[in-house]
Amino acid sequence: MADTTHRKRIWGWFFFDWASQPYNTLLLTFIFGPYVKDVLGDGTAAQSAWGFGIGAAGIAIALLAPVLGALADTSGRRVRWIWGFSVLYVVGASGLWFAAPDDFNLLSTMTFFALGLIGMEFATIFTNSMLPELGTREEIGRLSGNGWAFGYLGGLLALVIMLAVFEADPLTGTTMAGITPPFGLDVAAREGTRFVGPLTALWYVVFMVPFFLWVRDPRTARPAPGTFATAIAGLGRTLRRLPQTRSLFAYLLSSMVYRDALNGMYVFGGIYAAGVLGWSVTQTGIFGIVAIVAGAVFAWLGGRADAAFGPRPVIAACILVLTCIAVGVVFISRTSVFGIGVAPESSLPDIAFMVLGAGIGAAGGALQSASRTMLVRQANPARMTEAFGLYALAGKATSFLAPLLIGIATWASASQQIGVTPLIGLFVLGLFLLRWVKPDGDRAV
Repeated sequence: MADTTHRKRIWGWFFFDWASQPYNTLLLTFIFGPYVKDVLGDGTAAQSAWGFGIGAAGIAIALLAPVLGALADTSGRRVRWIWGFSVLYVVGASGLWFAAPDDFNLLSTMTFFALGLIGMEFATIFTNSMLPELGTREEIGRLSGNGWAFGYLGGLLALVIMLAVFEADPLTGTTMAGITPPFGLDVAAREGTRFVGPLTALWYVVFMVPFFLWVRDPRTARPAPGTFATAIAGLGRTLRRLPQTRSLFAYLLSSMVYRDALNGMYVFGGIYAAGVLGWSVTQTGIFGIVAIVAGAVFAWLGGRADAAFGPRPVIAACILVLTCIAVGVVFISRTSVFGIGVAPESSLPDIAFMVLGAGIGAAGGALQSASRTMLVRQANPARMTEAFGLYALAGKATSFLAPLLIGIATWASASQQIGVTPLIGLFVLGLFLLRWVKPDGDRAV
C-alpha cells in the first residue's frame, strides 16, 4: 500500500510538469509570441516589447521567490501555496483571449501574460522542492528527467491540438488539419489563435487534478506565531552564509547566467523565426513540435546520463551545444545560411533553423532536468524550498538581462540577427562559472 501511495505521489508530481508546460510551449514561444509579432506588424518592435515585458515579470519573481520559499519551509505548507499560484496562472492565461487584433492593448496583454507567468514560476518553486522526497540520491536524476520528458509530451500534445483544431491560417480560414476552428471562432478576428490563452488555462485546471489528489505535504505541527519573522530571519542567515558555501554560490551564479540565456532562446525563438524568416504561426508551431519531441527524448536520456555520471557533466555538455547553436542562429537569414547566399525562395534557411531548433529542444530539456537535480545536491535538505526560492532568484535576478540585452541590441542595430548575439556571451560566462561547482556541493568538502 505504501509503495502504491509513493508511486501515485511521483506521478502526481510528474503531472505538474504536464499541466504547466503549455504556458512555455504555447504562450511563451510558439503561438502567442508570434501572434504578438503579427499584430504589431514589426518583428523588431515585437522582439523589443516582448523582452521588456517579460523582463519586468522576472524582476517581480526575483524579489519574492526567496521570501516565499523560506516561508514555505518554515510553515511546511507548500501545496496551499501551489493552489494560490495556480489561480494566478489560470487568470493570466485566460486573459490573453482579450488581445484582439483590432483593439490590441500591449500593456493589458503583457499584464495578463506576466500574471500567469508569475503564477507558473512560483508554483514551480514549490513543486521542484519536493524532488528530493521522491527518491534516493541515485534516483532523483532519473526522476527529474522523466518528469521533464513527461512535461514536454504534455506541451507537445497541447501544441498539436492547438495547431490542428484552433490555429487557422488567416488566408485559408482552416487549421493545419484542414478544418475551420470550432465553437464559431472567427478567423478574421484571430479568435482561433487567441483561444490559446483559455486552452492553456483549461489544460492546467484539468491536469493538475492528479497532483492535488496524490501529492501531500509531510505532516507537520501547526505553524507557531511569528512564522513570517522566523522565515525572514532564516533567509537572512542563508544569504549571509552564501559566500562561505562556495559551491552552492558558484552554482547559483552559473545557473543564473546560462538559464537566462536558455530562456532567451525559448522566448525569442518564435519571434525570431517569424521576423527573420517570415514564418507563419503555423510554421512556427511545426518548429515547436520538432523542438519539443527532441526535448522530451533528450530530457529522458539526460536523466539517465545524470543518474550514471552526475548532473555536472550533463550541464557542461548542454551549455557547449547551446553556445554553438546561438552562434549558428546569427548566421541564418532568408538570403544566406552560414555565410552562403541562397535564393529568397530557398527552403535551406528553414531547414537549417529547424535543425537548430531541434538542438535547442534537446540540449534545453536535458539541461533543465539536470539543473534541478544539481541544486538538490548543493542545497541544505532542511531548507529545500528556500533553496529553490534562491534558485528562482538566481534565475530571475538577471532574467531581465537577456530580454533587455536582446531588446537593446535589436533596437540599436535594427536587426533581429544582431539582437540575439548577447546569448552567446551569457552561455560562455555560465560555463566558466561552472568550474567552481563541486559535484556533491559543499557537503563534499
